[in-house]
Amino acid sequence: MRIFLDSSGARPRPLSVVFFRSATGNEPVREWLKSLPADERKQIGADILAAQYGWPLGLPLVDFLGDGLWEVRSRLATRIARTLFFVNNETIILLHGFTKKTRATPARELDLAHKRKRDYENAQKSPPRK
Repeated sequence: MRIFLDSSGARPRPLSVVFFRSATGNEPVREWLKSLPADERKQIGADILAAQYGWPLGLPLVDFLGDGLWEVRSRLATRIARTLFFVNNETIILLHGFTKKTRATPARELDLAHKRKRDYENAQKSPPRK
């Protein structure tokens, strides 16, 4: 694990990380990670941790996708993984994760992340139900 220091040489406080939770209680990124082999989970986790401690980061690890969405770019042994997220109040919200073999991020993956971002933001605006 790399330790990131601020300009004074102090270790900055990392951002919090939470999994997006659907209205039905599912955590899609957590479920996706659990479905992967242990070595891939470990690599993706290390990359998310680097983003958490080093925020803000850029390429090659993190890329801006527009409209507040970012991606953690993980290189696995035989494929590429992407974990899409946004930052809200010093918290990384993990929205969507997927693996791919091509360079371009499929539109359906971006659309799903945008939908989950809107769902999260809308849930934050509305008061909790009793």
